Amino acid sequence: MLGLLTVLAVAGVWVVPPIPQSVTYHNFCDTRTIEGMRNFANVISNLPFVIVGLIGIVSVKRSVAPPNIAVIYISLFAGIILTGFGSAYYHGYPDNNTLVFDRLPMTIVFMSLLAAVAGESIDARIGVFGLAPLLLTGIASVLWWRHTERAGAGDLRLYVLVQYYPMILIPAIIILFPPPAGRLSWLPLLYAAAWYGIAKVLEQFDCNIYSALGFVSGHSLKHLAAAISTWFLVKRFRTLWRRTD
Repeated sequence: MLGLLTVLAVAGVWVVPPIPQSVTYHNFCDTRTIEGMRNFANVISNLPFVIVGLIGIVSVKRSVAPPNIAVIYISLFAGIILTGFGSAYYHGYPDNNTLVFDRLPMTIVFMSLLAAVAGESIDARIGVFGLAPLLLTGIASVLWWRHTERAGAGDLRLYVLVQYYPMILIPAIIILFPPPAGRLSWLPLLYAAAWYGIAKVLEQFDCNIYSALGFVSGHSLKHLAAAISTWFLVKRFRTLWRRTD
């Protein structure tokens, strides 16, 4: 059933026309330079990703997670750290070239989370052996977009699949293969998805929020909401694999 769902998702994305990158994507409202840093708020608001990712790495080191599961979570939390650095770099010099460094780490997070849930719910071997192909798929989605942009016909379809399909596949895995931890496994994922949804809404109202508040933009708040989303992934790991001694 999971295989059929995946085939249908891939086919569904591929039959739609190529999705180009919006020409206004890099036009953020808060462009203030503070202490010599361009787009200061949008850059510095990525710091929580680095903090959350580091806490996650330390949590893995102090956990009782088996090595194959620990490897997946190291990838996940490293992806969160890299997202902070990559997004900060992009927002300092926003264009399609730097956007690659913003999107690549995010695919690591999406794909690692999918591998983690599959490993915990179905079989640890599926998670650890599926990690590398999933990561390669995520990286390929960004490189494909960049290649098509350079060819003059940008295509985000594969990247869209990598970003959003786990939100469908992960609940399907949990429903078909209920994890032993029950709600301790799926409830933090629900909170993470909710905060990620809030982040996407804030992103859409970047200028409206900046105009209303005057000191912070929707995009900066988007980073904070997305970082809260990743914190629930750390919280989930610590709940499932914490030491009891």
